[in-house]
Amino acid sequence: MIDAPTFDSFLQQLRASSLAEQIAVAAGIGYALLVIRRSRWAWVCGGVSSAILAVLAAGAALPLQAVLQGAYVLMAVYGFWHWTRESGEPVAITVWPWRWHVAALLSTVIVAFAAAPWLAANGAAWPMLDAGVTVVSLLATWMVARAVLENWVYWLVVDAVSFFLYAAQGLAFVSMLYAIYFVIAIFGLRSWLRTWRAG
Repeated sequence: MIDAPTFDSFLQQLRASSLAEQIAVAAGIGYALLVIRRSRWAWVCGGVSSAILAVLAAGAALPLQAVLQGAYVLMAVYGFWHWTRESGEPVAITVWPWRWHVAALLSTVIVAFAAAPWLAANGAAWPMLDAGVTVVSLLATWMVARAVLENWVYWLVVDAVSFFLYAAQGLAFVSMLYAIYFVIAIFGLRSWLRTWRAG
């Protein structure tokens, strides 16, 4: 059961959210929904959302989240280019071998442990989580750009942790975005899995 004071605080934060935060959330939802359809316009929405979220994260003492959002802007350019190269057809879905996932996850743990002390020394609110989410998010975004099916599994984890990070820092509207992303990722995984199996 949700604690009433916590829920009331969350609602107050939602009401106090800035126009920039609201635009970032709307563009972010547009991005996720368009990715499910494998539309290149997803990357335009994602770039707009990420540019705004970079500024918001920097102001909320989540430095790597700010860097991550800046990297998303660059990935949006790459994703738009890569998805436009296809001959008018949606980009083909691929699957990674399990050993690539093991290597990716081990690398994430190593980088997170290496970055956490520096982040803590520089005022990061959640250094280990911030580092881990940043690394996995970059990987998952690249996987989306390359149309790797398992990106959705990575996003389920990232979205759950990001919901907590942003809620803990008082960005209720952004945390709500990650809750929505979590649900969208479930549908995205089902949709891409169905397409991959049929294809």
